[in-house]
Amino acid sequence: MKQEFFEIVTNENIAKDVYRMTLKGNTEGITQTGQFVNIKIEGNFLRRPISVCDWDNGTLTLIYKVVGEGTKKMKDYLVGTSLDILTGLGNGYDTSLSGSTPLLLGGGVGVPPLYALCKKLISEGKQPTVILGFNSKCDVFYEEEFKKLGARVIVATADGTYGIKGFVTDAMKDISYSYFYTCGPEPMLKAVYKTTNTSGQFSFEERMGCGFGACMGCSCKTVTGYKRICKEGPVLQKEEILW
Repeated sequence: MKQEFFEIVTNENIAKDVYRMTLKGNTEGITQTGQFVNIKIEGNFLRRPISVCDWDNGTLTLIYKVVGEGTKKMKDYLVGTSLDILTGLGNGYDTSLSGSTPLLLGGGVGVPPLYALCKKLISEGKQPTVILGFNSKCDVFYEEEFKKLGARVIVATADGTYGIKGFVTDAMKDISYSYFYTCGPEPMLKAVYKTTNTSGQFSFEERMGCGFGACMGCSCKTVTGYKRICKEGPVLQKEEILW
């Protein structure tokens, strides 16, 4: 974990209530796809955990949805604003287990961490298929960005206004894959867990007090005992999950 100060370069609306923020600063603390950062919001006691969409040497990309007081403040931050951010938090995705044709399943704001993962898998010579799930056409984002990486991309919307009508589990029925990675709301993760017959990795969201394992507030029971989503997670193997 590193505490760094980042400067906002862009903060733009890309879908309904969804914003993409790019920042410049020291990204050396980020070492794995699937990790997250914790942002200090002026006037709020607890930091806000946001998954890392992408990063390089000096640039950090975050995608967040406006759902509460903290993210409402974030959407109004202007270019040039300095943010106090904890980086390199959490245990990310392990690409060594992916096989040659991994499947990536993202739901809503569970989509962003899959972008850097997809980029890494392709750099390793893998051929990923990406399924993006949203409620409606107005919620869709990053379809073209995944396509530009070279991935096969399928979009599903619950109301059928764009792509396949249904959920990510409907879109994956006829797809052959070697392994899977997923991130999204818990109902989606449970559905994926019941549908898949291969091993895979799940990225979870939990309310976090500290974000780095000290407060134990995000502990969840697994087959090997309690694990902290902010420290041992947010990525867990399918075989260790209890539901």
